[in-house]
Amino acid sequence: MTDTTDRPASGGDWVARFPIYYGWVILAAGTLGVTMTGPGQTYIVSMFIEPLIRDLGLSRSVVSTLYMIGTLGNAVLLQAAGVGRIIDRRGPRIVASLSAALLGGACIFMGFVSTAAMLAIGFVALRFFGQGSLSLASSTMINQWWVRRRGAIRGLQGSVTAAITSILPGLVLALIGAIGWRPAYAVLGCASIVVTAPIAFLLFRQRPEDHGLSPDGRSDDASRGSAPPDAEVHFSLGQAIRTPLFWVLACGTATMSMLGTGLIFHMESIVTDQGLAASIAAAVFVPLGLTQAILRLPVGIVVDLIPPRFVLAVGLVLQAVVLWMAPRLTTTTSALVYGGVFGTMQVAWGATGAVMWAKYFGRLHLGSITGAAISIAIVGTALGPLAMALARDLMGTYAVFFNLSAFLPLALAVGCLLVRPPIAPPQCAS
Repeated sequence: MTDTTDRPASGGDWVARFPIYYGWVILAAGTLGVTMTGPGQTYIVSMFIEPLIRDLGLSRSVVSTLYMIGTLGNAVLLQAAGVGRIIDRRGPRIVASLSAALLGGACIFMGFVSTAAMLAIGFVALRFFGQGSLSLASSTMINQWWVRRRGAIRGLQGSVTAAITSILPGLVLALIGAIGWRPAYAVLGCASIVVTAPIAFLLFRQRPEDHGLSPDGRSDDASRGSAPPDAEVHFSLGQAIRTPLFWVLACGTATMSMLGTGLIFHMESIVTDQGLAASIAAAVFVPLGLTQAILRLPVGIVVDLIPPRFVLAVGLVLQAVVLWMAPRLTTTTSALVYGGVFGTMQVAWGATGAVMWAKYFGRLHLGSITGAAISIAIVGTALGPLAMALARDLMGTYAVFFNLSAFLPLALAVGCLLVRPPIAPPQCAS
């Protein structure tokens, strides 16, 4: 079913008449959308964890549990609300603009939390409107407009996003120090409402075919009725989840989400437990982000040339290395090197996750398929911080948990190398 919300009136299609291929506008607007999900992402939330624990009088395990509840709530709501299906049928514009406005409201609400129950509600809202809905709408939209160069385009988007997010934790930490964590949340909320929501409503669009254009800005556009040079195979959600490839990729990304989110969520305590200053935790995000900014584009180009599952396997191996390094950060230099390796892992994970669902399963039901995969990954995201917090509370250290959990990504890396992708959708009902 084609999008009706984003389709312009006949004869008034300024998107089709835009002086350059509108996919470049989509790339810029989508990049902003992905970047502005920050308040709902762990790398920004982690900057507020220590003040929350201190001011609300809650233990680390309790806050981690509430964050798990918020993240699981995101996964449930993402499917229950049918966000992916809405994007497939109605386009990303309404989803993204509403999500950005409500994400801003969630940030403002966080500035008023005073109880564990309010914190749980705030975490659910931050995660659902930021990490869930706004992120899904923005990334799905970009993938709809680019096919042959999708890896490179998403790599470019990832590089810009990473360059910005490499400095955001430090800026947020400085903002918290200057005005307090409650007003800081209000500032983030206002930015989402005033900047992101209007841009999403004005510029986001669904598919190039809705405007007489073709993906990648090819001259053989849909209005001429000519077939694209590289035909796509389209799976429904029901067909996709019946393939072994879907589950290997979904479990691989869920594992990287689970362990990666836990490491970021507890970054400050991981660093300070080993005698380093708390400021080093924010400093780790600099090489982490710069590595992504430098490598996302070239790795994105590589993903266009080789199967994405192979790159995901590399990312899983790097995650095992990161887990081995985490309890051994005894110097500032080792912490910065750790950030660089962490960033390289994120590059492999992000470059493949950005394109592989569209690459293997097509664009027709991309919102639904990506939404299902993201929901699985979100469950992993929810479990990681709590598991690490419990391990530290029970054993007084993260080391045992990190050393044992490193075997999981290694096993899934082998699975990525061995699984065979389906050539065409299975002949079964969707």
